[in-house]
Amino acid sequence: MSPTSEEAPVRLLVTGASRGIGAAIALKLGRQHGARLRIAIAGRSTGEALAGVAAELRGLGAEVTTLAGDLADALVPERLVAEASAFCGGLDGVVANAGITGPAPLATLDPAEWDRLFAVNARSVWLMAKAAYPHLAASRGAFVAVASASGMAPHPGMGAYSASKAALIMLCRQLGQEWAPAGIRVNSVSPGMIRTTLTEAIYRNPEVAAERNRIVPLGRVGEAEDVAGTVAFLLGPDAGFIVGQNICMDGGYTESALGRIPGLPRSA
Repeated sequence: MSPTSEEAPVRLLVTGASRGIGAAIALKLGRQHGARLRIAIAGRSTGEALAGVAAELRGLGAEVTTLAGDLADALVPERLVAEASAFCGGLDGVVANAGITGPAPLATLDPAEWDRLFAVNARSVWLMAKAAYPHLAASRGAFVAVASASGMAPHPGMGAYSASKAALIMLCRQLGQEWAPAGIRVNSVSPGMIRTTLTEAIYRNPEVAAERNRIVPLGRVGEAEDVAGTVAFLLGPDAGFIVGQNICMDGGYTESALGRIPGLPRSA
């Protein structure tokens, strides 16, 4: 988003906002902007979870609308943008957080599942960005996509997911180059192990939770709020010279492979 006056509204669309990282992003923006915020939050359906996030945002003073649609449908991204921009009176920023996963080895993966993962995780982001382009060009705004550390390195058993997130990272780099002349900043973030409502079942096993914390150089897995803070930064004026970058948010895990070789001297 370009710098705005204290009185000007901040107009945003966040997808995948029902829970987890998306909800944390929306609420972070609500705490940041308060009554200045006009925000459209989208989920696959407008159920209790999305309504609860909307209620919290209204409690922070924001103007909120809830939207719904299956992003595997090629017509949905454009509709969401149209409905969001109509409610907000334009758009200063878009957060493409919605995504799906589907663990399956590539040797046995059904082509229909491959197509669905790419439709939601990559194609829908392009279509949403394409629809948002005139609004973001008018506001000199920002577009942020939530990718994954699985898109930065091979992730056995997650072949289509990893490939779709890798495609998303490159899509944002490409958009960043094509759209910077229009004043639009496009970037992505790639979370690693993040503890959210969606992954909570894994962390109920104390041995698994402890081992995951142990292998992260920072000493802990991430929280949804960690991702939310970085996304809010990328949307704002303090990130006004950042274009086409992917920020890996994994506590140093992805870069730690060489440090795990047995027999090496330890730095601490």
